[in-house]
Amino acid sequence: MNQAWFSRYAWGVLGWNILVALWGAYVRATGSGAGCGAHWPTCNGEIIPRTPQVETLIEFTHRATSGLAFLSVLLLALLAFRLFPKGHPVRLGAGLAFFFMITESLVGASLVLFGWTAHNVSAGRAVVQMVHLANTYFLLASLALAAWWASGGAPLRLRGQGAVGVALFLGLLALLFLGMSGAVTALGDLLFPVRNTLEALERSLTPGEHFLVRLRVLHPLIAVSVGLYVVFAGYLVAHLRPSYHTRRFAHALAYLYGGQLLAGLVNVWLKAPVWMQILHLFLAYAVWLLFVLLLAAALAQGARRVELGEGMEAGVHRGTGGATWKDYLALTKPRVISLLLFTTLLAMLIAAKGWPGTGLFLVVALGGYMMAGAANAINMVVDRDIDARMRRTARRPTVTQRISSKDALLFAFALALFSFLLLWWGANLLTATLALMGLIWYVLVYTLYLKRRTWHNIVIGGAAGAFPPLVGWAAVTGDLSLFAWYLFALIFFWTPVHFWALALMIQDDYRAVGVPMLPVVLGERVTVLQIALYAVLTALISLMPLLLGELGLVYFFFSLTLNVLLILKSLALYRQPERRTAVSLYKYSMLYLALLFVAMAVDRVL
Repeated sequence: MNQAWFSRYAWGVLGWNILVALWGAYVRATGSGAGCGAHWPTCNGEIIPRTPQVETLIEFTHRATSGLAFLSVLLLALLAFRLFPKGHPVRLGAGLAFFFMITESLVGASLVLFGWTAHNVSAGRAVVQMVHLANTYFLLASLALAAWWASGGAPLRLRGQGAVGVALFLGLLALLFLGMSGAVTALGDLLFPVRNTLEALERSLTPGEHFLVRLRVLHPLIAVSVGLYVVFAGYLVAHLRPSYHTRRFAHALAYLYGGQLLAGLVNVWLKAPVWMQILHLFLAYAVWLLFVLLLAAALAQGARRVELGEGMEAGVHRGTGGATWKDYLALTKPRVISLLLFTTLLAMLIAAKGWPGTGLFLVVALGGYMMAGAANAINMVVDRDIDARMRRTARRPTVTQRISSKDALLFAFALALFSFLLLWWGANLLTATLALMGLIWYVLVYTLYLKRRTWHNIVIGGAAGAFPPLVGWAAVTGDLSLFAWYLFALIFFWTPVHFWALALMIQDDYRAVGVPMLPVVLGERVTVLQIALYAVLTALISLMPLLLGELGLVYFFFSLTLNVLLILKSLALYRQPERRTAVSLYKYSMLYLALLFVAMAVDRVL
């Protein structure tokens, strides 16, 4: 066998082990794990069972196919050490695969010997189920890397990867955690079946229920959070390590994870039938392997590291050093965050109809600031090239080189991670997920995709600024009511009024760097008309809570005054589209939103 045939064999071994793992899931989902009794490696004390029952046949088939998988991995390791020279990464991948195949066999044996099969509901079984899933992930990852390197993939370069290495490592941990929570959830579906989704939710929230039942409700939220992060990390890594493979893997990861979430919803809707559990697990394996291959491509020797300035002007991203805490604070854009944080905290008062509690208030304030600051720091790294050519942004620390792009990204990921954990711990998982969603929308949708492509950038991308009130609301109530989505819509339609007024003021800068903001693309007359239309829409939306009976006369009089001024200033800009009227509307729009939220909070308290 030569190396070309070996690569084909390696991919084949990977495929075979995926099938064997899926069959193992079928054994668990059908409750056939005790089909061979408490005997291992024999089946009911026999090497080949005679007159087997269905459960025995299912379990014995799994053992037989697992044995073949063991032999295939053993042969892979032997061939790798025979065909490839010392130090070649294929040897490492194949050696790790054989090690994890041994541990996989031992974990499988322990399930049988300790009776953690069939309808056993002990905590020990849940723990071993998670260990089993993690070991399978490591086994498949090792096989995938061995096949990738055998097919010509470059060895890994782990040193000097900075935030990219951190982002990928966190992605692996997140997917591993998601898989383990899925294993426990699937076990709960087997042992504690429900008639419908409502019953599952009610039982999950009932004190005194079995821990497998109570953990079931967390898995969908964990899946959404991890999916958001994995897709975000994939596209950011593809931007910072640009290559054919990283771009292809990032796109495939986004589409595949979307399909995985859809499959998860269908699985819940159908009450977790066996075939749907198998499909769901197959997609989980596929997502895991795609992320592992993305890591291999991004961290490969020879991959261009954009944030270190490789392939660009020397030192452009390296930084001059000497940064102080003030520079790192500037990286978070405190003035931009202030209004976002204000709407977050006022949304808490609105939801609670009073004071939500000092501890929760401080947790959301700190967590919200850190997540928004992380988004702004990443934005400064991505937009460093155009920021350097715009007067408004020319003093940013990434432009002046006081902070290197590598350090800025590490700082951003640290902020985002601590923010997510803090919000989950101090509030709830929904709050942390919404905060993460706002970051991802700002970085991926607005900064990386829309900003340099279309004048619709601020209309669609501006939704990132509408997430803060959802975060505040969810922190207090643990859910999102119609009123919470009204707050989202209010900021969504307010954003074009606010930002296009700013765009009119600095349109020459946007024109110089080629960013297609509305005044640059369609001119001032169209821009001021759009501002006036969005001002009217904002005013109409601000009246919706009155129609829903959520707010009363105090809010009515405040909002009436604020909206009249907003429309008048928009009309003044329409009649005289000049810098003076644009500045006036821009400044008032910030005051408008702040006072509108204050009016809602006061009205709800009274």
